[in-house]
Amino acid sequence: MSEESQAKKGEKLHEGKAKVLFATDRSDQVIQYFKDDATAFNGEKKGSIADKGVANNVISYKLMTILEAVGIPTHMVAKLDDRNQLVKKVEIIPLEVVVRNIVAGSMAKRLGIKEGTKLPRPVVEFYYKDDALDDPLVTLDHVDMFGWATEEDLDTIFDYTHRINDILIAFFANIGVTLVDYKLEYGKLVGGEENGIVLADEISPDSCRLWDMETGEKLDKDRFRRDMGGVAEAYQEVVRRMGLSG
Repeated sequence: MSEESQAKKGEKLHEGKAKVLFATDRSDQVIQYFKDDATAFNGEKKGSIADKGVANNVISYKLMTILEAVGIPTHMVAKLDDRNQLVKKVEIIPLEVVVRNIVAGSMAKRLGIKEGTKLPRPVVEFYYKDDALDDPLVTLDHVDMFGWATEEDLDTIFDYTHRINDILIAFFANIGVTLVDYKLEYGKLVGGEENGIVLADEISPDSCRLWDMETGEKLDKDRFRRDMGGVAEAYQEVVRRMGLSG
C-alpha cells in the first residue's frame, strides 16, 4: 500500500493565511491543506478567491514535481486530492527568499524604479519571516548575526534558488508566461534520517508574479491586491496553460 493511501488526517498543527497543516500517523509527514482564503499586505486585506486552494494545490504539486525530477529536493510526497498534499515535515528556516527577474511590487516602490523594468540578472532578497514585523527585508549580515541560517545553509539556498529560477523561467516561457518574481521557503527535514535542506511551502500564483508574455496581463494575486477583478479566472488560466485540471 502506498504512503499516500495510508495517510490519515489527524489534529490541526498550524493554520496560516493560505494553508493548514495536519498531523498524520507518521511523525515525519504532515498533510498540507490549501484554503480559498486570500490575504494581502501581511493580512491587512482579506477575502476569498473561488477554488484558489484547488488551483494552488495542483500548480504547486506540478512545479515541485518538475523540480524534484531535476535534483532539487522538496518536501513533496504526494497530491492526495483536490486540496490536500502529503508532505515531509520540516523545520522552516525563518527566511522568505524572494527572486526578482523584473522590477515589480515592493521593489518598484522601495527604489522608485518603474514596474516592468527588466533586471540584468536575478536579484535574490531575504525577508525575516515575522508577520508582526511585516516580514522585514534583511541582509546576509543579519542572517549570520542572529543565527537564522548557517553559511553552509546559505550556500545551498543560493545554489538551489538559482537553479530553480532557470528551470521556472523556461517552464513558464514555454506556456507564454513571464516569471516576474516569486517567493521560496526552505526547511530542514524533521524526524527522518536525512537532515538536508529542502524546498517547502508552495509555488503558485499566490507566491509568484506571472504576466502574460504578449499582453502583460497579470495572472496572479496582484489582481486581488490591486482590486483588478478576474482573480479566480487568472488562477484558472495558469492551470489551463499548464495543462492541468484544477
